[in-house]
Amino acid sequence: MKSAMLTAAMVLATPAFAFAQDKCYDDAEDQATLNECADAAFKKSDKKLNELYKQIEARLSDDADTKELLVQAQRDWVKFRDAECSFQTAGAAGGSAIPMLVAMCMDGLTQSRVKDFQGYLDCEEGDLTCPVPSAN
Repeated sequence: MKSAMLTAAMVLATPAFAFAQDKCYDDAEDQATLNECADAAFKKSDKKLNELYKQIEARLSDDADTKELLVQAQRDWVKFRDAECSFQTAGAAGGSAIPMLVAMCMDGLTQSRVKDFQGYLDCEEGDLTCPVPSAN
């Protein structure tokens, strides 16, 4: 009962646009398919994140110290993301919806990190609060 209520709450709390963006959810007829849809959405966000990360790395190619900070920050962020999603979904542990819930959590946090990375890449020249130099 607790898992069913948590699953329902997570699905209702998920913005409608997250489901509307992907026909996969509309066509899903069982939990296994919903799990696959959530995993595919996360993988799409993760791919975008990795593309942006590589762009930031390239801009930092002449600054080894800052590049090292980026690498460490990203490693720490991945640990945080994984731990946060484990915590957020603990109430559904062992249930059939857990893969979907974890993937949805990871997707949401990854999309937030994508926005952060896009912000770093769009910094104005001379912005001292931005760790990434502007594009040449």
